[in-house]
Amino acid sequence: MEDRKLTVRAVERALDILLCFTKENELSLTEISLRIELHKSTVHRLLTTLEDKGFVIRDSSTDKYRLGMRIWELSAHLSHDDDPAVLLLPPLERLRDRLGETVSLYLLDGTDRIRIQAVQSNQAIRRVAPVGARLPLYVGASSKVLVAFSDAKTLQAVLNTPEWPDSIDREDYIRQMEGIRTRGYATSYEEREPGAAAVSAPIFNLAGKAVAALSVSGPVSRLSEDKLIEFGPILVEAAREMGLMMH
Repeated sequence: MEDRKLTVRAVERALDILLCFTKENELSLTEISLRIELHKSTVHRLLTTLEDKGFVIRDSSTDKYRLGMRIWELSAHLSHDDDPAVLLLPPLERLRDRLGETVSLYLLDGTDRIRIQAVQSNQAIRRVAPVGARLPLYVGASSKVLVAFSDAKTLQAVLNTPEWPDSIDREDYIRQMEGIRTRGYATSYEEREPGAAAVSAPIFNLAGKAVAALSVSGPVSRLSEDKLIEFGPILVEAAREMGLMMH
Protein backbone atom coordinates (compact mmCIF):
# COMPACT_ATOMS: atom_id res chain seq x y z
CA MET A 1 0.00 0.00 0.00
CA GLU A 2 2.87 2.37 0.89
CA ASP A 3 4.55 1.72 -2.49
CA ARG A 4 1.27 2.51 -4.22
CA LYS A 5 0.96 5.80 -2.33
CA LEU A 6 4.49 6.74 -3.34
CA THR A 7 3.75 5.90 -6.98
CA VAL A 8 0.57 7.99 -6.99
CA ARG A 9 2.43 10.88 -5.35
CA ALA A 10 5.09 10.72 -8.05
CA VAL A 11 2.39 10.86 -10.73
CA GLU A 12 0.76 13.85 -9.03
CA ARG A 13 4.09 15.65 -8.85
CA ALA A 14 4.86 14.95 -12.49
CA LEU A 15 1.45 16.32 -13.48
CA ASP A 16 2.07 19.39 -11.31
CA ILE A 17 5.25 19.99 -13.30
CA LEU A 18 3.39 19.79 -16.61
CA LEU A 19 0.70 22.14 -15.31
CA CYS A 20 3.37 24.76 -14.63
CA PHE A 21 3.49 25.29 -18.38
CA THR A 22 -0.11 26.51 -18.60
CA LYS A 23 1.15 30.04 -17.97
CA GLU A 24 4.74 29.96 -19.22
CA ASN A 25 6.41 28.57 -22.34
CA GLU A 26 9.79 27.95 -20.71
CA LEU A 27 10.83 27.42 -17.10
CA SER A 28 14.08 26.63 -15.32
CA LEU A 29 14.54 23.88 -12.76
CA THR A 30 14.59 26.47 -9.99
CA GLU A 31 11.39 28.14 -11.23
CA ILE A 32 9.55 24.82 -11.39
CA SER A 33 10.85 23.81 -7.98
CA LEU A 34 9.54 27.04 -6.44
CA ARG A 35 6.16 26.77 -8.15
CA ILE A 36 5.37 23.27 -6.97
CA GLU A 37 7.25 23.66 -3.69
CA LEU A 38 9.52 20.64 -4.05
CA HIS A 39 13.26 20.25 -3.60
CA LYS A 40 15.23 20.72 -6.81
CA SER A 41 16.72 17.22 -6.64
CA THR A 42 13.22 15.68 -6.64
CA VAL A 43 12.05 17.94 -9.46
CA HIS A 44 15.18 17.11 -11.47
CA ARG A 45 14.48 13.37 -11.23
CA LEU A 46 10.90 13.87 -12.38
CA LEU A 47 11.97 16.15 -15.23
CA THR A 48 14.50 13.58 -16.37
CA THR A 49 11.76 10.96 -16.60
CA LEU A 50 9.42 13.34 -18.41
CA GLU A 51 12.22 14.25 -20.80
CA ASP A 52 12.99 10.58 -21.51
CA LYS A 53 9.31 10.04 -22.39
CA GLY A 54 9.18 13.13 -24.61
CA PHE A 55 6.81 15.19 -22.46
CA VAL A 56 9.37 17.96 -21.84
CA ILE A 57 12.45 19.20 -23.67
CA ARG A 58 15.46 20.86 -22.08
CA ASP A 59 17.12 23.64 -24.05
CA SER A 60 20.84 23.15 -23.42
CA SER A 61 21.64 26.78 -24.34
CA THR A 62 19.33 28.27 -21.68
CA ASP A 63 19.00 25.25 -19.38
CA LYS A 64 15.23 25.78 -19.44
CA TYR A 65 12.46 23.29 -20.04
CA ARG A 66 9.47 23.45 -22.37
CA LEU A 67 6.71 21.05 -23.37
CA GLY A 68 7.75 18.23 -25.69
CA MET A 69 6.21 16.82 -28.84
CA ARG A 70 4.54 13.96 -26.98
CA ILE A 71 2.04 16.52 -25.59
CA TRP A 72 1.07 17.53 -29.12
CA GLU A 73 0.81 13.89 -30.20
CA LEU A 74 -1.72 13.29 -27.42
CA SER A 75 -3.70 16.43 -28.21
CA ALA A 76 -3.97 15.38 -31.86
CA HIS A 77 -6.04 12.39 -30.75
CA LEU A 78 -8.54 14.35 -28.68
CA SER A 79 -12.13 13.86 -29.77
CA HIS A 80 -13.41 16.99 -31.50
CA ASP A 81 -17.05 15.90 -31.53
CA ASP A 82 -17.93 17.98 -28.47
CA ASP A 83 -15.00 20.41 -28.52
CA PRO A 84 -16.52 23.92 -28.60
CA ALA A 85 -13.29 25.37 -29.99
CA VAL A 86 -13.78 23.26 -33.12
CA LEU A 87 -17.55 23.00 -33.15
CA LEU A 88 -18.15 26.75 -32.93
CA LEU A 89 -15.35 27.92 -35.22
CA PRO A 90 -17.60 28.53 -38.29
CA PRO A 91 -20.13 30.73 -36.42
CA LEU A 92 -17.25 32.53 -34.70
CA GLU A 93 -15.79 33.38 -38.10
CA ARG A 94 -19.18 34.58 -39.35
CA LEU A 95 -19.54 36.84 -36.32
CA ARG A 96 -16.04 38.24 -36.91
CA ASP A 97 -16.92 39.01 -40.52
CA ARG A 98 -20.17 40.69 -39.45
CA LEU A 99 -18.74 42.90 -36.68
CA GLY A 100 -15.20 43.32 -38.00
CA GLU A 101 -13.52 42.72 -34.63
CA THR A 102 -11.69 39.87 -32.90
CA VAL A 103 -14.01 37.18 -31.56
CA SER A 104 -13.00 34.89 -28.70
CA LEU A 105 -14.40 31.95 -26.79
CA TYR A 106 -13.67 31.43 -23.08
CA LEU A 107 -14.23 28.64 -20.58
CA LEU A 108 -14.30 28.83 -16.79
CA ASP A 109 -11.49 27.02 -14.97
CA GLY A 110 -11.43 27.50 -11.20
CA THR A 111 -10.89 31.21 -10.57
CA ASP A 112 -9.53 31.82 -14.07
CA ARG A 113 -10.89 31.94 -17.59
CA ILE A 114 -9.12 30.30 -20.52
CA ARG A 115 -9.34 31.47 -24.12
CA ILE A 116 -9.93 28.27 -26.08
CA GLN A 117 -10.56 29.83 -29.49
CA ALA A 118 -9.99 33.18 -31.18
CA VAL A 119 -10.75 34.50 -34.64
CA GLN A 120 -8.65 37.59 -35.28
CA SER A 121 -10.00 40.76 -36.84
CA ASN A 122 -8.93 41.42 -40.41
CA GLN A 123 -8.35 45.10 -39.68
CA ALA A 124 -4.81 46.49 -39.66
CA ILE A 125 -5.13 47.73 -36.06
CA ARG A 126 -6.55 44.89 -34.03
CA ARG A 127 -6.40 43.22 -30.69
CA VAL A 128 -4.49 39.93 -30.94
CA ALA A 129 -6.02 37.28 -28.69
CA PRO A 130 -3.67 34.31 -28.10
CA VAL A 131 -5.41 30.96 -27.66
CA GLY A 132 -4.59 29.28 -24.36
CA ALA A 133 -4.27 32.53 -22.42
CA ARG A 134 -5.34 32.20 -18.78
CA LEU A 135 -6.85 35.34 -17.28
CA PRO A 136 -8.34 36.29 -13.89
CA LEU A 137 -12.10 36.38 -13.30
CA TYR A 138 -12.34 39.66 -11.41
CA VAL A 139 -11.93 41.89 -14.45
CA GLY A 140 -12.98 41.89 -18.12
CA ALA A 141 -16.28 41.36 -19.93
CA SER A 142 -15.89 37.60 -20.41
CA SER A 143 -14.81 37.13 -16.81
CA LYS A 144 -17.87 38.94 -15.53
CA VAL A 145 -20.17 36.91 -17.78
CA LEU A 146 -18.71 33.60 -16.61
CA VAL A 147 -19.09 34.62 -12.96
CA ALA A 148 -22.54 36.21 -13.33
CA PHE A 149 -24.03 33.08 -14.88
CA SER A 150 -22.18 30.63 -12.64
CA ASP A 151 -23.09 29.53 -9.10
CA ALA A 152 -22.68 31.31 -5.76
CA LYS A 153 -19.65 29.17 -4.91
CA THR A 154 -17.74 30.49 -7.93
CA LEU A 155 -18.64 34.08 -7.07
CA GLN A 156 -17.39 33.66 -3.50
CA ALA A 157 -14.16 32.03 -4.71
CA VAL A 158 -13.50 34.99 -7.01
CA LEU A 159 -14.34 37.55 -4.32
CA ASN A 160 -11.95 35.83 -1.91
CA THR A 161 -9.03 35.35 -4.30
CA PRO A 162 -5.77 36.72 -2.84
CA GLU A 163 -5.06 38.50 -6.12
CA TRP A 164 -8.20 40.65 -5.88
CA PRO A 165 -7.05 44.23 -6.65
CA ASP A 166 -7.73 46.99 -4.14
CA SER A 167 -9.00 49.21 -6.96
CA ILE A 168 -12.13 47.05 -7.43
CA ASP A 169 -14.89 47.39 -4.86
CA ARG A 170 -16.42 44.00 -4.08
CA GLU A 171 -19.90 45.35 -3.41
CA ASP A 172 -19.87 47.19 -6.73
CA TYR A 173 -18.69 43.98 -8.42
CA ILE A 174 -21.65 42.07 -6.96
CA ARG A 175 -24.03 44.76 -8.21
CA GLN A 176 -22.45 44.44 -11.65
CA MET A 177 -23.20 40.71 -11.61
CA GLU A 178 -26.88 41.44 -10.98
CA GLY A 179 -26.99 43.93 -13.84
CA ILE A 180 -25.30 41.51 -16.23
CA ARG A 181 -27.80 38.76 -15.44
CA THR A 182 -30.64 41.19 -16.12
CA ARG A 183 -29.13 42.64 -19.30
CA GLY A 184 -27.78 39.35 -20.65
CA TYR A 185 -24.29 40.59 -21.52
CA ALA A 186 -21.29 42.40 -20.03
CA THR A 187 -19.00 45.16 -21.27
CA SER A 188 -15.52 46.27 -20.28
CA TYR A 189 -13.77 49.46 -21.26
CA GLU A 190 -10.03 49.54 -20.57
CA GLU A 191 -10.57 47.39 -17.48
CA ARG A 192 -7.87 44.78 -17.93
CA GLU A 193 -5.81 46.32 -20.71
CA PRO A 194 -5.36 50.01 -21.60
CA GLY A 195 -6.75 50.86 -25.02
CA ALA A 196 -8.92 47.73 -25.26
CA ALA A 197 -12.66 47.24 -24.97
CA ALA A 198 -14.89 44.17 -25.09
CA VAL A 199 -18.45 42.90 -24.89
CA SER A 200 -19.38 39.35 -23.91
CA ALA A 201 -22.45 37.12 -23.67
CA PRO A 202 -22.95 33.65 -22.14
CA ILE A 203 -23.40 30.51 -24.21
CA PHE A 204 -25.90 28.10 -22.68
CA ASN A 205 -26.05 24.42 -23.64
CA LEU A 206 -29.30 22.58 -24.33
CA ALA A 207 -29.63 21.83 -20.61
CA GLY A 208 -29.64 25.55 -19.84
CA LYS A 209 -26.19 25.65 -18.25
CA ALA A 210 -23.78 28.47 -19.08
CA VAL A 211 -20.79 26.64 -20.57
CA ALA A 212 -18.77 29.40 -22.23
CA ALA A 213 -18.44 33.12 -22.82
CA LEU A 214 -18.55 34.62 -26.31
CA SER A 215 -16.58 37.86 -26.62
CA VAL A 216 -15.88 40.56 -29.18
CA SER A 217 -12.91 42.82 -28.45
CA GLY A 218 -10.94 45.56 -30.13
CA PRO A 219 -9.34 48.97 -29.69
CA VAL A 220 -11.30 51.70 -27.91
CA SER A 221 -10.83 53.87 -31.01
CA ARG A 222 -13.43 51.68 -32.72
CA LEU A 223 -15.29 50.14 -29.81
CA SER A 224 -16.82 53.07 -27.97
CA GLU A 225 -19.11 52.42 -25.02
CA ASP A 226 -22.10 53.11 -27.30
CA LYS A 227 -20.75 50.59 -29.82
CA LEU A 228 -20.38 47.97 -27.10
CA ILE A 229 -24.03 48.47 -26.13
CA GLU A 230 -25.00 48.21 -29.81
CA PHE A 231 -23.08 44.93 -30.12
CA GLY A 232 -24.55 43.48 -26.90
CA PRO A 233 -27.88 42.17 -28.27
CA ILE A 234 -26.10 40.89 -31.37
CA LEU A 235 -23.77 38.81 -29.19
CA VAL A 236 -26.67 37.53 -27.10
CA GLU A 237 -28.41 36.24 -30.22
CA ALA A 238 -25.20 34.77 -31.65
CA ALA A 239 -24.51 33.05 -28.33
CA ARG A 240 -28.05 31.64 -28.30
CA GLU A 241 -27.56 30.13 -31.75
CA MET A 242 -24.19 28.66 -30.74
CA GLY A 243 -25.79 27.18 -27.64
CA LEU A 244 -28.15 25.17 -29.82
CA MET A 245 -25.05 23.41 -31.19
CA MET A 246 -23.82 22.45 -27.72
CA HIS A 247 -24.75 19.16 -26.04
